[in-house]
Amino acid sequence: MGVYTSSDGLRLAYRDEGEGQAVLCLPGLTRNSSDFDYMAAHISGVRLIRPDYRGRGASDWAPDHTSYTVPVEARDVVELLDHLDVPRAAIIGTSRGGLIGMMMAATAKDRMAGLLLNDVGPDIAPAGLERIREYVGRNPTAKTLDDAAEALARTMDGFADLPPGRWREEAARHFVQTENGLRINYDPVLRTAFLAAFEGDAPDLWPLFDALEGLPVGLIRGANSDLLAPETAAEMRRRRPDMIFAEVPDRGHIPFLDEAESLAAIGEFLEQTAWSTLR
Repeated sequence: MGVYTSSDGLRLAYRDEGEGQAVLCLPGLTRNSSDFDYMAAHISGVRLIRPDYRGRGASDWAPDHTSYTVPVEARDVVELLDHLDVPRAAIIGTSRGGLIGMMMAATAKDRMAGLLLNDVGPDIAPAGLERIREYVGRNPTAKTLDDAAEALARTMDGFADLPPGRWREEAARHFVQTENGLRINYDPVLRTAFLAAFEGDAPDLWPLFDALEGLPVGLIRGANSDLLAPETAAEMRRRRPDMIFAEVPDRGHIPFLDEAESLAAIGEFLEQTAWSTLR
């Protein structure tokens, strides 16, 4: 992994692999660059840039938890592009990563060749938020990775027909085995920042989505998602009738991006953004 220093002095980690069109892969709230391992096994001919946000994975934890916000993380991402001398990148954003991508459309649109959203939109369904509140910032009760995999299989509603061993792979990507059991591989204080972000009335994020006007846009939705409601996806499609859209059966929040429907949408998106980059 590479490392760069953010403008506020944190050492932030990233993976930069392959050659070709720059594709910036932005993971979910508590996740890291490994979020895109499943997808990476199926695509080639691109340069995959995958950051660990501040406080996640191999990156430094922030001394001030109030910097764990979408605007600050969007700034970090632009600084990563600067560090790598990448003028413009196609962005694939999973959940939190999609919100960061939309924020970039409002603040750094010239650095984007397009945005593909993985199971997220301008309205976040309450059921999905409540589920995240239950686990964010908390170590699992499971003591081993095998136990964690069994727990995921029991509790992750909306998922079926998974590749063998998928929940074990997920457990290994998101928990660290210690002598005293498992711990999360991100700053637990992220919980405080997350809860603060959703106090009071929800912000209107539709202007951020509308800021994508003129860029190629795509949306992948888990058919059983509790975070991205069908009504929100329908409104996104109404506002952007040209938007690439795929709904993945047997997936909740979030699709893993190695499903046939996901890969077809990703392929179409990369074709569109390659043209956008050249233009």
